[in-house]
Amino acid sequence: MMRSGNPYLNDDSFGFGTGQNRMTLEGVANKTMFLLGICVFTAFVSWTTITVNPGLGTILFFIGVIGSLAAAISMWFIDKRLAVYIGPIYAAFEGLFLGPFSGLMEAYYPGIIVQAVGLTFGLFFTMLVVYRARIIKPSQNLAIGLASAIGAIMLIYMGSFILAIATPYQIPYIHGNGPIGIGFSLIVISVGALTFVMDFDFIEKGVEQGAPKHLEWFAAFGLMITLVWLYIEIVRLLAKLRSR
Repeated sequence: MMRSGNPYLNDDSFGFGTGQNRMTLEGVANKTMFLLGICVFTAFVSWTTITVNPGLGTILFFIGVIGSLAAAISMWFIDKRLAVYIGPIYAAFEGLFLGPFSGLMEAYYPGIIVQAVGLTFGLFFTMLVVYRARIIKPSQNLAIGLASAIGAIMLIYMGSFILAIATPYQIPYIHGNGPIGIGFSLIVISVGALTFVMDFDFIEKGVEQGAPKHLEWFAAFGLMITLVWLYIEIVRLLAKLRSR
């Protein structure tokens, strides 16, 4: 089985199930929608809270940041059967973060969140069609390239975060609204969108090879990671375009 560009969905993720205990595409879809529902609900709560009580909303924001990172990191080390618990916990914390983030961006750029949500799911379904039509064929080279690109992007963001906390400096240009900043955002969004192709292929092959049913939660968790990442990057790109 080929490696997915998503670091959470790799060849070590799937085992083998038997009979009714096998993973299904419908099961992955249902669990992904369930996690999205949790995320949307907590995002609404935190968005509303920061509007009414900015102090409490800010606390929820930082709880969301820390909690979602802790849940995401813990998934690397725990038994994949626990994804049924970690997945919803991650979705809840991610919503606490996304609510204030979305509220702040909406305050500066009215209408940006509706546009970002529409583009995120539009890209998701577009890549699903692209995958089903085999317009972009999954390959080992594509998977390796995506994994390398994601690693490089994460290193850039980590370096930028550390610089922002420890120094008055930032990595130049990539966060601005100039051609380089917009181009960087387009590259990141393209990488995120292409990751869906490898994720779909990996999940389909997991279903074909009889992966155990509990890994539907783990697969849904992996898709949530990509969806949230893509949404944040699209919001950032739209903000750059509207601030020019």
